[in-house]
Amino acid sequence: QVQLVESGGGLVQAGGSLRLSCAASGRTFSRNKGWFRQAPGKEREFVGGISWSAGRTYYADSVKGRFTISRDNAKNTVYLQMNGLKPEDTAVYYCALSRDGSRWSTESTNYDYWGQGTQVTVSS
Repeated sequence: QVQLVESGGGLVQAGGSLRLSCAASGRTFSRNKGWFRQAPGKEREFVGGISWSAGRTYYADSVKGRFTISRDNAKNTVYLQMNGLKPEDTAVYYCALSRDGSRWSTESTNYDYWGQGTQVTVSS
């Protein structure tokens, strides 16, 4: 059984940094790892991710150059380093795992397993 546990959210001033962690258990090697976020009244959106096949990272245009995804295979953990945070980054952030062996996708419907979510609040 695959499980995801997130940590690292919090309150930060604009321009500050946070690092989110997503610790996974179970079979995760051949699953894409994604980060999504959902702000109040808005749909869940793709933030970034890493493909299982090539280890390539992908980012939404809104976070490119500010957010960085990395992974520690030994710990089966994926990180989202967020720098230069803006008030519009305020949301609940979720990590997710895709279907086993699936092609890369930014669509949330292609992700089967989700973390519990962690709140990130950026004050102006």
